[in-house]
Amino acid sequence: MAETTLGMIVDRVEYEVERGKIGEFSRATRTENAVHRDPVAAAAAGFERVPATLTHSVVAGHYRDQAGFVAALGLELSRIVVGSVKWKYLRPLAAGDSLRGVRTVVGDETRAGKRGGAMRVVTLETDYRDGAGDTVLTVQEVLIERGKNA
Repeated sequence: MAETTLGMIVDRVEYEVERGKIGEFSRATRTENAVHRDPVAAAAAGFERVPATLTHSVVAGHYRDQAGFVAALGLELSRIVVGSVKWKYLRPLAAGDSLRGVRTVVGDETRAGKRGGAMRVVTLETDYRDGAGDTVLTVQEVLIERGKNA
């Protein structure tokens, strides 16, 4: 198991919040609110642009080098499970936003497991900034690398 320095940047990502993708996520997550598909409905609800659904930032995964960040952390992909994901919005994401995210290690510990030996728990935070450089969203992910005998 590789030791990880707290504060280590594991990757960076850039992507555009596209109106078409917002609509796709809306349908895929069965989000009924028309503000995620219709600019007129969005404007009537007080939005300047079509707002993204709350979990839209998972789109970033399509632009990341997943294998690269796993290798940088010294994790074995076949033993990783996602423990939790939390989103903290400072404002809604909206169609036309250009986001830049920096993912950083904020926790890395080994815990005794009940079955299969020790497990490694890595907590990552991605700070997403818009084109003006303002933080708009922070995503915290907890990854658990199960013990080899689990």
